[in-house]
Amino acid sequence: MRYLEFPKMNKMKKVLANDGIHESGKKMLEEAGFSVDTDKIPQEELVNRLNEYDAICVRSATKVRQELLDVCPNLKVIARGGVGLDNIDVDYAKSIGKAVYNTPAASSRSVAELAFAHIFSVARFVYKSNRNMPQDGDSEFKNLKKSFSKGFELKGKKLGIIGFGRIGQETAKIACGLGMDVLAVDPFVKQTEITLNIQGQDLNIPITTVSMESMLSNADIISLHIPSVGKAVLGQAEFDLMKEGMILINCARGGTVDENALIEALNSGKVSAAGLDVFENEPTPRKDILEHPNVSLTPHIGASTGEAQENIGLELATQIIAYFK
Repeated sequence: MRYLEFPKMNKMKKVLANDGIHESGKKMLEEAGFSVDTDKIPQEELVNRLNEYDAICVRSATKVRQELLDVCPNLKVIARGGVGLDNIDVDYAKSIGKAVYNTPAASSRSVAELAFAHIFSVARFVYKSNRNMPQDGDSEFKNLKKSFSKGFELKGKKLGIIGFGRIGQETAKIACGLGMDVLAVDPFVKQTEITLNIQGQDLNIPITTVSMESMLSNADIISLHIPSVGKAVLGQAEFDLMKEGMILINCARGGTVDENALIEALNSGKVSAAGLDVFENEPTPRKDILEHPNVSLTPHIGASTGEAQENIGLELATQIIAYFK
């Protein structure tokens, strides 16, 4: 990823990276003449402190709501490291002249790869093996081998992708590389082309999206890649349309899946397994999901790779510098 070089400013601007920023992004800002504060200010103290800064960088932990914005006239820029903006009152911020940025492309590959980490995990019972082998591997090895020997290959399976933006398309690239059939759903994308780079050679693959109903009834695996929309996209009605024994992956946002309906579907076998990186009640997910024997779990780490964090930091820095220059 290449970034422009900017001249230094006459007056130093202050940036609060309240949820952290990669050292590369911090260095880029400082070389452009910005002061960068990475000491986290608790949410309840921001109302008294945020007006000291010209810009704030956040992830998902810090909330930037209207009542906070109303007492921070000096704040000019709100930059979100990541895709979703649900922790920021975006429309209100823009209405009072504040710039709001995010980094939708920086972590796309990392999130897509985590989705497939969960897919591989449930396809070959890796998550169950990791739970059972430490306890029973020395005494029940043959029984465990028999229990976990009914996995399946991904080639030829149908992958439903809900949300066909950057992350959804990165997910589709991996799926196509594995020989899967992609059933993409997106109301804003009718047809697009994804490019696989294989051994330095580009392979262009056209993808035409399908209806939600068609995808739900045909997909062997469904993976969500959408922002929060204020309600569950997959609820009881959608689960009823799914194939028996399908697999659900959610590395998008908590709340996009009705967790009550998911638990019921897991218990009935409608959903044979789920891979979850996000939850409705973060940071305190419900116990019956965390302890369910057919759920592969990670603690919201979709964008948490070194490469993604560096890309996010550099993109945030570039946006902030460009605004003030």
